[in-house]
Amino acid sequence: MAAAASPLVTARCLLRVAAGSGARLPPGRALPVSYTAQADEKTGSGTLTDANARALLVCNGPLEHYNFLIKQEELRNDEQQRRVVQHLQKLHESLKGYSISSKNLLSKLFDRNKPPKGLYVYGDVGTGKTMVMDMFYSHLQVEKKKRVHFHGFMLDVHQRIHRLKQSLPKRKAGLMAKSYDPIAPVAEEISEEAALLCFDEFQVTDIADAMILKQLFENLFQNGVVVVATSNRPPEDLYKNGLQRANFVPFIAVLKGKSDLKYLNRKCVGNALEDQQSTAQRDQKYCSTIQLDSGIDYRKQVLPAAGKLYYLTSEADVEAVMDKLFDELAQKQNDLTRPRILKVQGRELRLNKACGTIADFTFEELCDRPLGASDYLEISKHFDTVFVREIPLLTMAKRTQARRFITLIDTFYEHKVRIVCSAASPLQGLFLVEQDSKELQDNRVLMDDLDLSQDSAKGLSMFTGEEEIFAFQRTLSRLTEMQTEQYWNDGDRSKKT
Repeated sequence: MAAAASPLVTARCLLRVAAGSGARLPPGRALPVSYTAQADEKTGSGTLTDANARALLVCNGPLEHYNFLIKQEELRNDEQQRRVVQHLQKLHESLKGYSISSKNLLSKLFDRNKPPKGLYVYGDVGTGKTMVMDMFYSHLQVEKKKRVHFHGFMLDVHQRIHRLKQSLPKRKAGLMAKSYDPIAPVAEEISEEAALLCFDEFQVTDIADAMILKQLFENLFQNGVVVVATSNRPPEDLYKNGLQRANFVPFIAVLKGKSDLKYLNRKCVGNALEDQQSTAQRDQKYCSTIQLDSGIDYRKQVLPAAGKLYYLTSEADVEAVMDKLFDELAQKQNDLTRPRILKVQGRELRLNKACGTIADFTFEELCDRPLGASDYLEISKHFDTVFVREIPLLTMAKRTQARRFITLIDTFYEHKVRIVCSAASPLQGLFLVEQDSKELQDNRVLMDDLDLSQDSAKGLSMFTGEEEIFAFQRTLSRLTEMQTEQYWNDGDRSKKT
């Protein structure tokens, strides 16, 4: 079988495409821009396109930026996107020069100079939420701001909690010994570092996250932190059908405000929600919510492909073809192909095969082992191209591996890591929603461990796989975009050194 066209060959066309060879993007989709938390300094893992670079120089806010790209024919007008950008423009104006200081506490006592309300933007995958967030963030005139993926933020929060607990002297045993609550001090640390937090992919799937979010964000909001977030889910669907969700629901009320308390009570009958709400929570609304959902996944619009990057394991000589592609890429590196060891929070993460900024893994090495967002983030820091071989059909029996794979792709996408895959199934059929007898038996064991009846457990997402099914749609959308020329070129770090 003839080898597929190498991405190295197709990548040569990219500058011609970006320079205006006649190629245009689908409606509402800008040429990819890699923003980071330092986007205002024009730095990051990717390069700004000419149109976006000019927009940052001549425009005074996200709405002008959006209109500029439409005039340059890099975007077609999308009314759903425009409505969200208009809200972001108002927030941009309200935030000019905003900061958190010791004066904020005094002003709050007199109910003056309240921080502006943040914004929670939700909608289906690929509709442009991240793009409009990038426009908003790049024009912000706020000294202390952070733009973070929600996975990374929660990982940092747990690390801070652990550090604070470790720094305490050991408590004396006894019934009267008080437990230390680190949430408020952690929120204080974060508030000192950022007056504005922008979150991409706000999602809650972990019970450990769910249990601390209300108190954490309550403290952040009370300290004056403004939050802007994008999510695939509306606030009331966060942590949907999650274990002990009644303890999480008050956080939703903090986001949505007083007007939605009756609605939330209907959704959570019997959890005494009203009793859990403080007067301050009932009277304050920290975020407005707005939907961005034009019904189009722009990532799946036809864009030039970066050669063949997704192989089926059933194809003839697929291992040899991928080996050849790895060798072609390795020839451009000033390094030898060898094993590597990365340090992750005091642990060692062993890689069997790497060369320069290219790493080669099997799915088993990445997703069968107990790895998580911190490991994938460390890989993203060191490598711009990752081979993932032998991805199996992801059934409900492999739900844990599927969750890790979702986190892996989210992390790689956020950091523009290029990916070459071999898998047991075509992309659209990679996740199979069926429970076999072993999965059902494992569920029964877990129900017994949690002391849950079948009736009380049947609606929980941890047993139905609903959260994974929902999240995997985002994974498929991102994997589709990650096979395009534009994404491949944006991820080439050698051009940025």
